[in-house]
Amino acid sequence: MAQSNNSSQAQSFTPIAPRNIQETGLNIGFLTDLALKVLYFESYLSGRDLAARMALPFAGVLSQCLEFLKRERLCEVRGAGGAGGLSESTYEYVLTARGREMARDALERSQYAGAAPVPLEVYNQSVRKQGLKEVTVNKRHLRQALSHLVINEDTFEQIGPAVNSGRSIFLFGSPGNGKTSIAEAIGSLLMEGDIFIPFAVEIDGQVVKVFDNVNHAPVAMDTATQRALDPRWLKIRRPFIVVGGELTLEGLDLVYDTNNKFYESPFQMRANGGILLIDDFGRQQVRPRDLLNRWIVPLEKRLDYLTLHTGRKIEIPFEVLIVFSTNLAPKDLVDEAFLRRIRHKIEVGDPDWDGYREILKRICQGRGIEWNDSSLAYLIKEHYIKPHRVPRACHPRDLVDQIIDIARYLNVPPSLSQELLDRAAAAYFVEL
Repeated sequence: MAQSNNSSQAQSFTPIAPRNIQETGLNIGFLTDLALKVLYFESYLSGRDLAARMALPFAGVLSQCLEFLKRERLCEVRGAGGAGGLSESTYEYVLTARGREMARDALERSQYAGAAPVPLEVYNQSVRKQGLKEVTVNKRHLRQALSHLVINEDTFEQIGPAVNSGRSIFLFGSPGNGKTSIAEAIGSLLMEGDIFIPFAVEIDGQVVKVFDNVNHAPVAMDTATQRALDPRWLKIRRPFIVVGGELTLEGLDLVYDTNNKFYESPFQMRANGGILLIDDFGRQQVRPRDLLNRWIVPLEKRLDYLTLHTGRKIEIPFEVLIVFSTNLAPKDLVDEAFLRRIRHKIEVGDPDWDGYREILKRICQGRGIEWNDSSLAYLIKEHYIKPHRVPRACHPRDLVDQIIDIARYLNVPPSLSQELLDRAAAAYFVEL
């Protein structure tokens, strides 16, 4: 695991539950609109359930919103529901006819009806306090994280300082040599730490969703700790987000849903406090140079600027370790000025024959195939040296999988026999 003080990280930013509406950072108009929309969709809810849907404490916060709604005759108490005694949190609330009309007006402005957001300035503060600068790795931790990979020592020695920079890494080299696997191992190493993120952020009355249940992994907390925390925040593992050929310039800015009238956060905002891997860089539909130019300010200033549909620019901290992984030559993708802004450039080259042997041996052991060196010598001579083929780190795994498929078809045990090696190579390799 990364050598980091997780307890100090947790203390650097801890979202304490608000005791009143003022401490939420949101105005009562925004909160009552949100309550109206949730009740409109649900027909009726107990105070406790409404507080859970809005991710707000009932006492001092939601109770005040409901008092306002009752006073304005926008909702009324239907009765007590469930167990728990006759407390306000167990009362069931339902909208009046006027409340339903007001809810429809609120839905015209925004369809968002989920957890209450946090103010932008509070979100920005949380990101700065939970960046990767406190996380460091040493050689022992890195070797453990990469123990499942066979990497030459020169490449290995470059990875550690690159991770500790917390800034940017450019992985390049031929396909199939483990660039993505290295990035994933770095991600698993840094994901040992935990951070807090909000469900959503509020900007001038607009809502930007931040939490993504695909890319964010919540961390369980004990009940006592959870009660003391602001329920608008989730504790998660440091994110590791991967984007590939689907990445566009539009995906790096706020995405406004014109039907629902709220925003989805871009990839780099969701990756704050963690890693963003741009895999297979250069294969995106947008020109590589345009995509790279988009990163110049964030990489230099540690700040990103996003645009609301109104045209207003907002400032977001850029606390992301960004990893570019490409099979293409750097000279075909970027110029010297951009490479200067990327701190660490690491070439992941082809394995030598010792490395190839170690990979193949590990794969055979994992698949239950008996190992022998004479089969390796035959494979190298017949299918690499004679056809002038270059070894790749992925070849051993793929060839063994081919052998298993062929052996299953022939109803024989998989082995490194010359016949199975020849058939596997013939099915796998294609001359380009």
